[in-house]
Amino acid sequence: MIELWLLRHGATEWARNGRHTGRTDVPLIEEGEAEARALAPVLAGHRFAGVLASPLQRAQRTCALAGLASQAQPCPDLQEWDYGRYEGITTAEIREHNPHWSQWRDGCPGGESAADVQQRCERVIAQAEALAQGTDQQGVQQVALFAHGHILRSLAGTWLGLGAQGGALLSLATGTISVLGQEREQRTILRWNVPNHSL
Repeated sequence: MIELWLLRHGATEWARNGRHTGRTDVPLIEEGEAEARALAPVLAGHRFAGVLASPLQRAQRTCALAGLASQAQPCPDLQEWDYGRYEGITTAEIREHNPHWSQWRDGCPGGESAADVQQRCERVIAQAEALAQGTDQQGVQQVALFAHGHILRSLAGTWLGLGAQGGALLSLATGTISVLGQEREQRTILRWNVPNHSL
């Protein structure tokens, strides 16, 4: 049995403004740093079989402030969607020229499609499962994943068998904790979009 703990990085200026933030390596703002630090007491009560983090600084910094940097392995597949020509602009701005655009259905010109992202999510799940199997701990094995809103939503959709497009059904705020697991053989969501102060 495995649990995937999904930890979205803290707030950034672009996230607050609704700008698509894919591969642009923006830092956390003060609020985001506070969100990341608030994760530490919650995560300190868990022994993780592995920790994977997007190489982008907002995820790396969140992981460090949350107290798990010493365990973390960089995982390029956990980088945010490649938004291509839509990088740095908002959905409202995109829809001025493409009124019916949906990232989940249409993908991003010059960037990734949902099918591209799903392949990455499948690799992340396989890597997390390998980490869990490689430990001598007993019981449910927990693996922490520090990453970004859309890739974590896509990962959850993939975990549930809905594909990356299933992420369209899930909202995810900055600095939150979500947990994917299993009930018997069925993959499930155990917690979703939980503010750290409520755990």
